[in-house]
This record gives sequence, C-alpha cells and structure tokens, in this order.
Amino acid sequence: MANLGDGFKDIFLAGVGAMAITGEKAKDLIDQLIEKGEITVDQGKQINSELKHKAEDVAATLRYDALEARMAAMTPEERTEFAARAADLAAKANAAAAAKEAAVGDASAVSTAETVSAEDAETQEASQENGDDSTPTA
Repeated sequence: MANLGDGFKDIFLAGVGAMAITGEKAKDLIDQLIEKGEITVDQGKQINSELKHKAEDVAATLRYDALEARMAAMTPEERTEFAARAADLAAKANAAAAAKEAAVGDASAVSTAETVSAEDAETQEASQENGDDSTPTA
C-alpha cells in the first residue's frame, strides 16, 4: 500500500512539475511573441512611411510626365497661352496663401507694433510733461 501512495504522490508531483514547466515556457513564448510583435509594428510603420514617400514620388513623376506629354502636343501659341494661364493660377494661389497666412496673423508682428506705439505714446507724454514741444520721430 505504501508503494501505491508513493506512486500517486509521484504522479501528482510530476503533474505539478509539468504545469510549472508549461507555465514558464508559456511565459517565455508570450514574451517572445510580444517582442516580435513590437518589432513587427515598428517595421510596419517604417515600411508604411517608405511606401508613402515612394507613392508621392511616383505621383509627382506621373503628373510631370503627363504635363510634358500634353505640352509636347500643343502648338507654340497654345503653349504660350498655357504658360500665361499657369502664371495667373500660380499668382492667385500665392495670393490666397498669403491672405490665409495674414488671416491667421503673426503674433510677434502685432505685439511688436503695439510695443512701439506704446513706447511712442510714453515718450510723447514725457516730452509734454517736461515742457518739450518737439515730437519724437520714428
């Protein structure tokens, strides 16, 4: 009977040992998978960025190739008219960008102008208090 109890004890301890080893191996496997996943995510981001840049380059090349082909098919008068129209469109786009930038405004320019006018006002007040009739010039 003691032999049978020792057998059950050994089987129980073997099961506990197997579970412990399985747990350790599972933890190692999970750690490896997480590490590989992080590497894969970083590689994916890098590949995505590279593909985006390549797609932008190809699109730009195709646009210029199409423009060049279209201009080659034009007569000299059509090319001159096209160039003038393109210059007008560029001027309008530049004006729109400048207007948008002016609408947003440059805080440093405004604060500088306000500071200068405030300093001028203080100088005028000081001149008047001292009895000086001359006005400061900018």
